[in-house]
Amino acid sequence: MRIGLFGGSFDPVHNGHLIVARAAAERLALDQVRLVLARQQPFKAGRHGATAEDRLMMLRVAVRDDPILVVDECELHRSGASYTIDTLRELHAERLQDELVLLLGADAAHDLPTWKEAEAIPRLAAVVALTRPGVVVPEHPLIDEAIGVPPVDVSATGIRARCARGESITDLVPAAVARYIAERRLYREGV
Repeated sequence: MRIGLFGGSFDPVHNGHLIVARAAAERLALDQVRLVLARQQPFKAGRHGATAEDRLMMLRVAVRDDPILVVDECELHRSGASYTIDTLRELHAERLQDELVLLLGADAAHDLPTWKEAEAIPRLAAVVALTRPGVVVPEHPLIDEAIGVPPVDVSATGIRARCARGESITDLVPAAVARYIAERRLYREGV
């Protein structure tokens, strides 16, 4: 199998994440894209708006009926910061017969050289930067290729801000995620 790995805090998962993951699957002929939920991203220490458990549940309801997108919770079973190199080593050992493709947004591609053991990443997975019009991905020996994905004007930060103001997010996240956020009163100021 050819498996894409698309990691993040997914705080919350939104339509942009899903559109980009599906586009990458199509463009790269991936059999599956695993959405790897970070327990604690090293660059976002202490800045998650929802617990890891809530973020996991939102991911699950978002992709429940999707044949290509799969939730991967391997990073939730490790304590401390979530490092891509550790995840790749674990998945590579479990899936020796599969080809792993690490999918990075343009911002992450810029930061890649600063990641823990970045130079070891290409030995475990092909590295593909996902770019949108007007965004330049750096040329770097760690990045195998860059592919264009649909431009989607949505961000988790913006969604959290809308929730805090009591505004609707129904056009930004899957309906099941919007219901989950409302029921759990996530991202509300003073809650």
